[in-house]
Amino acid sequence: AEFNASVDSMILSYLDIKDAFINQDTAGAKAATRMMIRRADSLHLDELKNDNEAVRASAEATIGDIKANAESLLTQTDITEMRQDFRMVTEMMYPAFFQTINYEGPKLYLMHCPMAFGTDKGADWISAKPEVVNPFFGKNNPKHKDEMLHCGEVKDTIKAH
Repeated sequence: AEFNASVDSMILSYLDIKDAFINQDTAGAKAATRMMIRRADSLHLDELKNDNEAVRASAEATIGDIKANAESLLTQTDITEMRQDFRMVTEMMYPAFFQTINYEGPKLYLMHCPMAFGTDKGADWISAKPEVVNPFFGKNNPKHKDEMLHCGEVKDTIKAH
């Protein structure tokens, strides 16, 4: 239960990062990223000791990758570069992190925008709701305003095991 609560807490911080990008809020994205890193550091991985050592090692490696990309986001000053790091955090979380830890939290949705970084460069993000609200374009985008806010689709459902 403690492990699942710590995972849920980390995911809530991830969702806060997503919401900050929707609102074009780089300071909020960085604050939520710092919180996500803290929560990743406090995951109760000792509860994975009942699993085999390979599972725990895989979880630790995946969390290390998530944190490395999150830490990179903190060093960026350009919102597009920050969003690239957010894309990489998502790639580290899904499917590897969720599969490794045998995710048991609330239903989540993997979303995909086929043109997040140009016409041929898509990106994924995780959402708590099935409605597409795109963090890669966000509200009040300098180029597209809010016309790309709902660009994307549900790619997968992340369900508790």
